[in-house]
Amino acid sequence: MYRVEIIAQLFGVTVRRIQQLTQEGILPTTETAEGRRYDLVPTIQNYVKYLSEKAYGKNRSEEELQLKNRKVAAEASLKEAQGELARLKTDIAQGRYIPVEEAILDYQKFFVTFKKFALSLPSRLIGFVSGYLDPVESRRIEKDLAGEIQRLLGAFVLAGITTDAQTPPKAQKGSGPDNAPA
Repeated sequence: MYRVEIIAQLFGVTVRRIQQLTQEGILPTTETAEGRRYDLVPTIQNYVKYLSEKAYGKNRSEEELQLKNRKVAAEASLKEAQGELARLKTDIAQGRYIPVEEAILDYQKFFVTFKKFALSLPSRLIGFVSGYLDPVESRRIEKDLAGEIQRLLGAFVLAGITTDAQTPPKAQKGSGPDNAPA
């Protein structure tokens, strides 16, 4: 059994290089009472095998193979993303998508219109039944209906805010029906 210094001298390399080869699993060691030692024959055989594989380009460490596999996977993902981007650009050019800002403005307009319509219902309904009720009772019913519609609109907005499943990632503050001008 030989010390690292003897093996380094025998191979004509530094002690540090022998330690690196040992850490890489190329050169085997045995623990002895004096510390790590190298068995001469297996050490020489493994070193010759290592040099031979290196000379013929066969020495690919596991890390190199993993890196190569990761690179191939990353390239495949990149190609898929580029293909998806090309499809999206084609769809946009063909008018299949609209800008987010335009969709937000359309929704805001819709909810403003819907709120105005919903808030006009009490007075329209009272107009239909006003001949059958006295004015004080008509006014009370109109106020009750308006309050109920306001409460329902508020519940509608809260339900839209608390439902995360269909909430867009960049929901803007102030775009709901309660925040729209009446």
